[in-house]
Amino acid sequence: MKMPSVCLLLVAGQWGQCIGEECGSGGVQTRTIWCVHMEGWTTHHTHCQHMDKPESQRHCFKVCDWHQDLFEWEVSDWGGCVLVPYFSNELTLRTAECITAQHGIQRRKVHCVRTSNRTTVTSRICEFFSQKPPVEQACLIPCPQDCVVSDFTSWSSCSKTCGAGLQHRTRHVLATPMYGGASCPNLTETRTCSSPVDCPAGEGEYQYSLKVGAWSACRLPHHKDALLSGRTTVDFFSNENNTHHNHHQHAHNKYPMSWELEVGYQTRQVRCTRSDGQNAMLSLCVKDNSPLTFQACVMPKDCQTSDWSLWSPCSKTCRSTDLSPGYRLRSRIMTQIPVGGGKRCPALEEKEACNIIGDLLPNCPRYVWRTTDWGECRILPLLSQQDRRLANISILCGGGIQSRKTYCVQVPDDSALSSRDPLLLSRPINARLCAGEEPPSAVQHCSIPCQHHCLLSQWSPWGACLHDNCKEPQGKKGFRQRRRKVLWESSSPLETCPHLVESVPCEDPTCFLWQVQQEERCIPTKSPCGPGTAVQNVTCVSAEGEDVPIALCEADPPPTEVACEVPCSADCVVSSWSSWSSCSHSCSTKNAEGRQSRTRTVLALPGKGAKECPAAPVLEEWRVCNDHPCMVFYWEASAWGPCIEDASMNLNGTSFWNGTPTCSVGVQIRKVNCMKMNVGPVISKRCSDSARPETVRPCLLPCKKDCIVTPFSEWTACPSTCMQGNNATAATQSRYRTIIQRSANGGQECPDTLYEERECESLPVCPVYRWKTHKWHSCTLVPDSVRRGLSGPEEACGNGLETRGKCFLSFGESANITECLQWAGPLPPQSRECWVACKDDCTLTPWSKFSECAGCGSSRSRKRSLTGRSKKKEHCLNEESYPLEETETCPCDEFLSQPYGNWSACILPDPSAPGSLKGWMSHREVKECGQGLRYRAVACIDQQGHLVSPTLCTDSGYMVEVCHIPCPLDCKLSDWSTWSACSASCGSGLKIRSKWLREKAFNGGRPCPRLDLKNQVYQAVRCHSECSQYEWRIEPWSICTINTVDDLPACGEGVQSRKIRSVSGSLEDSLCDQEEMPPRAQVCFLACPNDCVTTPWGPWSNCPLQCDQGTTRNRTRHILRLPASENSACPELVQSEPCVLNSTCFTYQYRVSDWSTCQLGENAICGQGSRLRLLDCIRSNGKIVELQKCEQFGLINKWRLSESCVVDCPVSCILSDWSPWAECSHTCGSQGQSVRTRTILQEAHEEGRSCPNQLTQTKPCPIRPCYTWLLSDWSPCTVEGAACGEGLRRRNLSCVVHWGDESLPQPVEEELCGDKLRQLIQQEMEQPCFVPCPGDCHLTVWSSWSSCQLTCLEGRSFETTGRQARSRAVIIQVMENQGSCPHQVFETQPCKGGKCHSYQWRTGGWSNNERAVWCQRSDGVNVTGGCFPQKRPTTVRHCHPPCTKPFSHCTPSGVCGCEKGYTEVMTTHGFLDYCTRTPGVDNNKKADVKTNSGRLKPGPSQAQDLFNEWTLRPVGPGTEMEIIFTARAAGLRSFLKPSKTTKTSPPPQKPLTLAYDGDMDM
Repeated sequence: MKMPSVCLLLVAGQWGQCIGEECGSGGVQTRTIWCVHMEGWTTHHTHCQHMDKPESQRHCFKVCDWHQDLFEWEVSDWGGCVLVPYFSNELTLRTAECITAQHGIQRRKVHCVRTSNRTTVTSRICEFFSQKPPVEQACLIPCPQDCVVSDFTSWSSCSKTCGAGLQHRTRHVLATPMYGGASCPNLTETRTCSSPVDCPAGEGEYQYSLKVGAWSACRLPHHKDALLSGRTTVDFFSNENNTHHNHHQHAHNKYPMSWELEVGYQTRQVRCTRSDGQNAMLSLCVKDNSPLTFQACVMPKDCQTSDWSLWSPCSKTCRSTDLSPGYRLRSRIMTQIPVGGGKRCPALEEKEACNIIGDLLPNCPRYVWRTTDWGECRILPLLSQQDRRLANISILCGGGIQSRKTYCVQVPDDSALSSRDPLLLSRPINARLCAGEEPPSAVQHCSIPCQHHCLLSQWSPWGACLHDNCKEPQGKKGFRQRRRKVLWESSSPLETCPHLVESVPCEDPTCFLWQVQQEERCIPTKSPCGPGTAVQNVTCVSAEGEDVPIALCEADPPPTEVACEVPCSADCVVSSWSSWSSCSHSCSTKNAEGRQSRTRTVLALPGKGAKECPAAPVLEEWRVCNDHPCMVFYWEASAWGPCIEDASMNLNGTSFWNGTPTCSVGVQIRKVNCMKMNVGPVISKRCSDSARPETVRPCLLPCKKDCIVTPFSEWTACPSTCMQGNNATAATQSRYRTIIQRSANGGQECPDTLYEERECESLPVCPVYRWKTHKWHSCTLVPDSVRRGLSGPEEACGNGLETRGKCFLSFGESANITECLQWAGPLPPQSRECWVACKDDCTLTPWSKFSECAGCGSSRSRKRSLTGRSKKKEHCLNEESYPLEETETCPCDEFLSQPYGNWSACILPDPSAPGSLKGWMSHREVKECGQGLRYRAVACIDQQGHLVSPTLCTDSGYMVEVCHIPCPLDCKLSDWSTWSACSASCGSGLKIRSKWLREKAFNGGRPCPRLDLKNQVYQAVRCHSECSQYEWRIEPWSICTINTVDDLPACGEGVQSRKIRSVSGSLEDSLCDQEEMPPRAQVCFLACPNDCVTTPWGPWSNCPLQCDQGTTRNRTRHILRLPASENSACPELVQSEPCVLNSTCFTYQYRVSDWSTCQLGENAICGQGSRLRLLDCIRSNGKIVELQKCEQFGLINKWRLSESCVVDCPVSCILSDWSPWAECSHTCGSQGQSVRTRTILQEAHEEGRSCPNQLTQTKPCPIRPCYTWLLSDWSPCTVEGAACGEGLRRRNLSCVVHWGDESLPQPVEEELCGDKLRQLIQQEMEQPCFVPCPGDCHLTVWSSWSSCQLTCLEGRSFETTGRQARSRAVIIQVMENQGSCPHQVFETQPCKGGKCHSYQWRTGGWSNNERAVWCQRSDGVNVTGGCFPQKRPTTVRHCHPPCTKPFSHCTPSGVCGCEKGYTEVMTTHGFLDYCTRTPGVDNNKKADVKTNSGRLKPGPSQAQDLFNEWTLRPVGPGTEMEIIFTARAAGLRSFLKPSKTTKTSPPPQKPLTLAYDGDMDM
């Protein structure tokens, strides 16, 4: 079955890859061909044989990988966005549908090119390497924007003052139509006008005007004419000598040496026009001289420039975080000045972005602050003025401040750290590079350790006489010693405590003693009484009381048994010995020795025949004590010396006792002397050798610290240009380095040189160029052949041009024009107008020289005279036209100094010498007061009142005046008062002293410390008052006195007494505590013979610590003699009593005093200190007792008696040095100021002096004149030699001087402003213009540029560059000339800083159902165009259905209402039925319902809006009618009922009624 061929298609697949043996054009690529049915299925290819089969194989270029570098895609910029064609390719704008934007498409060209020569090759080559970039992309086109024009101006005056004329008004284009918007409407409206005055009869109907055309381009005459007319060609470079300096040779070769100035001619048309636009005979316009139709001119030459220089290096050479691109520059120089209106110079400098992405660039270096070591700790800055005068600076200690320097270094990229120069890492660089980071602090607190006094215990009692060395006892001389302890030792290593051991020599020393323990009871040998023995425990103890082996005690031991006696029943009984009393002297002298005693008493008298009692003297024993001589010796040790090296102490320098790493171990040495109390040094043998302090101790040697300095900074830059003049001073460059660490402990010293300066390499002197001018060449006129062909004078005379020029080097040889333009200053004029006199012209001699000046204020003159026939010509004698004398004011060299502006602040002299680097850690006190200078700028004025250079009046440009800044006065306090008494009369307390205010701080001085209400400041220290200063001294009891009767034995109860006195006999007893006064008498008991005898009562046992209720205490005694009779009983041996608080029992507790104020070292101002308090032992009855009491009772002291504290340092404000004075803010004028600043390094703290307010100082700059070129406004259009036609408007360039402020500039000589020619060629100085002739239809001048407007979508900018427009409207002067009118024109230009504008319809208020409607731009400008026409509000309001009833009209709300005086009667559908007269209304009378009810309305305008209508309709079948107020807010109803009074308004809530009699007039 044969398929219908219509349904079949041949389809070709994609070309395959190019295959070949070698790279190049010999490759082959293939593709597959299918025969496909229209429904999509494939059939055999024979069914498609009748069709033309596409080729399935072709030659191709086989691309290899290395070809990738040879080819690349070249992509053009995207084209403009164009609308996508609609169906059938119609390009229609969808204005109705467009809301914000329409879809468009933009295209670009993409080619595959060779990288070597940018020639295009087939795209397949590039496609092999990368996909072809897209050539199309979608884009958005904003909705069509109609032309927007401004409002019309007001109507012009009538074109004629008599009869009928025309007047016009114009508007200008604000925004041009875009994206298919509506084109601009007519910019002009014209209407006829007529003057009430008729034109006088006989006045011509037409006016005639001479009209000239524009000058033609300047052109050269034919060669023949050139020879005849003597045309001049000026060659600036006719080489008179061909020698050149070698270093300029390349310049001559590079740029042309010839620069010709050619004179040609130009012509213009002249015609006479009639006011209706028709041409007329020239004679109707010209009476005497025919107008100029030709003139000489300089042939135009365009500006020529050199080739572009090479691009400068990119400003961005590294990858930074801000992602901003760098830029690079290239420049070219002018080689040909434009003349004769030639093309102005293009831009001589070009800037373009470079390294935009920067991914391949290395990372930018980072800059960070580094610091030097801290300087020494200084306390002096903390002292007030008062303290500085009194202080011994060398011994100051405690808190201080230290400073260091900061400097900026470069930190390299981490990835390249190893390869970087290590010098680069620490080399100081300009601190401005670190300005983004906060610099580290340059000041910090520090402290110098103070010497603190050692806190010592009381001396112990003297010890036994001991050998100096008990291990090796020698000789028979020993020492008795007493000791004290250090309770609180200073942390300062500088201080040594006083001696802790005192010794006295003694005889027969023993290191070990026999100690006899308490004897056991006496056991009689024969019972029951009489002699016996008592065993005693004997031990050997050391001097410290410790048990030691018996062998150490050298002396014979005491017996272990001693004889004793038990009294029999009638024997005398004596008590055991009391303790030895205290020694009467601490040492022995020739006149006194120490003695002490002990006693015993008779307890029972003997019976008859019994053993008698010992005699009285035997009851007391005396012995010598402290028999050593009063010579006390002690060792005195000096302070430890510095740590010095000691080879014997070498510990390999690894670590010391606590494991901290050290450099090496050294020794400290001190002197130790044996001192005799109150005498001085003695030989060492006199002191106890065992107590000798050590004289050498190991110490850690401080490490040697070498001086460390940074590498030198880079040399400052040398000037790279040539030197001006031969005597210019040689430039220098400098570099510096900073000390980071000072040398210490014998390390390497710092170098002397921290700052280096050297001269720069000598630069060539700048070549001096100057212009050398030749004489002016002869005056060149327009050639005769040209004159003959044109109307005008045929005589070869009149205006022409003459030329000159030459450029020389100062050495007299020719130079290149480029170099002269660059170096030789302003170019002298190369051409000027000249005049060849005609036959009838007046001829005059040249001007004479000016006469001599007589001084300032005088004038000088010069003269000339007429020559030849001119002396007789009448018009030549007119001195106004041909002045023969000229006078001018003489130049004056007298100047006036005029002070300007305010005085600067008082500036103190800088103490540092200029140029010198300050010493390391220099700590000069910055003076903030004293004598300084203040400056005031001086303006130098010449005789014309012009500002001139200040050096003509003063050396410096300033008035300088001495000034004084008052010095700050610190707060002054009195000296310390004496210490007050201790706050506690017994025990621990505080004593106080104070200072009071003498002078307050003034003028920023140090403030006072915090004072109390009495203006005082206090210091409190701990104190202790002895509680038992006065104690009772007790003498022994007297013998027990018993009153005996007859011969009875003296036994039983008796009385004994004793004397009691205060410790010092001269003091009254009242000073001792009366409550604790011991008893003076007591009952005593002497046992009778045969009675039981006991010992006296022993001490009471201790009560429980808490004195618990119900507890008891006991005391005991034992029997000394048994009774003779067994029937006689012994008294009780144990006695008990209850423990009663504060009677028989006491509790004890610790109590602490208040803290003292923070105690510093004696020479410290502030810093680390300690505060102390004391501990007391308080008995439960409130009495203060010895601390031992609390210790005996086992109380643990948990109170801290000292703690560290800090006194804040009164740090005054510390400022950085003043920065150098900055460059002047203005290079000229009176507004220039130089500024310097400083920063706060350390804010004031505590009572430190506060920071000054002045951290910035300004100084006026010298007032230098500001010379500038002033471009005048454009002149009105002037037509040379005619009334109208093509003319020129010009503007002038004048040199002016001004003060740099709002003052008016004043004209001065042009030389002061520089090269005028360079300024002229950069400006447009002439513009063609047109003066319309009467009757001409012409264009207005250009309107000013509109404001810059962006294309926006929904308020957001659619583009970055905006547009502004201007336009010219057409003015019709005579209606007959309409046919020759030009078209109105407008133009746009791109602009920056544009705004998005929106447009909105605005409406006025309704008036007679009409209102104004206009379009307004969002900035408030009323415009035409811009608003959507579909949304335009209506201007006329209509009622539906129309108001055709009598007395009806269309109301503002769009419904029919009745006129004033009539009331509406409505149909049931709400429409007006008819209008009826309101009752009681008589024409203009106001007593009508509407008026009365109107009084209830809140206000005129609001009421009209609220109660918009009155409606009257029947309420029912009766005579009442309902009045309805139709209101927006609410429907308020009132009823009208019959009533006679209509003048008063009833309350609004009541129904309003009025009578109705059925009359139709209602």
